Amino acid sequence: MTRKSLTVALALLTFVFVSTLSPRAIAADDPSPNHAVSAKTENFLNSLHPVTGSVSIPAAKATLQLAPGYSFLPAKDAQRVLSDLWSNPPDNSVLGMILPSTDPHVLLDDSNWAVVVTYTEEGYVSDADAAKTDYAEMLKDMQKGTSESNPERLKQGYPAIELVGWAEPPHYDAATHKLYWARNLRFKKADGSADGQSLNYDIRVLGRRGYLSLNAVAPVDALAKVSADMPQVLTMTSFDTGERYADYDSKTDKLAAYGVAALVAGGIAAKAGLFAKLGLMLLALKKFVIIGIAAVAAAVKKFFNRRKS
Repeated sequence: MTRKSLTVALALLTFVFVSTLSPRAIAADDPSPNHAVSAKTENFLNSLHPVTGSVSIPAAKATLQLAPGYSFLPAKDAQRVLSDLWSNPPDNSVLGMILPSTDPHVLLDDSNWAVVVTYTEEGYVSDADAAKTDYAEMLKDMQKGTSESNPERLKQGYPAIELVGWAEPPHYDAATHKLYWARNLRFKKADGSADGQSLNYDIRVLGRRGYLSLNAVAPVDALAKVSADMPQVLTMTSFDTGERYADYDSKTDKLAAYGVAALVAGGIAAKAGLFAKLGLMLLALKKFVIIGIAAVAAAVKKFFNRRKS
């Protein structure tokens, strides 16, 4: 990553918004202890229109080839799930949601996941740094930055975060131009007692003009299932002919000001716009952890300075 790339990447960093999520929280209009589905929730689920097979995502010029047993909620339905079912502010940038079932009732299953699909068009992301990046060193800097910002989070009334490590180390497939990684996060209250745990699983599919983001939403109890299912999800996604990574034309197309390493570093320091796309879906439990830009930016800067030296 060049100095210019790093400067732009750091300029995009604002806060970290991470949380645990329990899909059971989405049925909050039904207070019964056995979590029976209310008529309101049932009517909502029946109003959704999941599709299967080959699914086009025109806004991203991409296509999903869904395996049997999977389905996709188109943009409007996915946005309704986030806002009406999961009580988040409206967000029309969400392009859809992948489900591990053809039955929308899976959204109430506390042992399952959903993948929210968004698209960022900021140019062709060079993968030149993918093989050279030391993600173990990056993790150390991210852990240090997270730890150093905990006193301020606790002061503001938010639980502290421990970045335990990579649940799945960053892996970039140079043949398919797909990147994935997962972080294991643990939360603690001011008295040191446990306050939840979360897996954040991220997939980035690189294209000619930007990248698709596939972000798994799941409760902590579904971590093993998420890790097992995401490789399948990874194979389902591709850009259309003419919009693929190999179609990039350096003479006419925009080059992003950052590379693959910044996508991973940026996974814990979300851009302002990305929070609207991904973080707000976690509003149901209202357990936010806010990390200031200074700590995260310092961690990323130290990592890249070490690489340069």
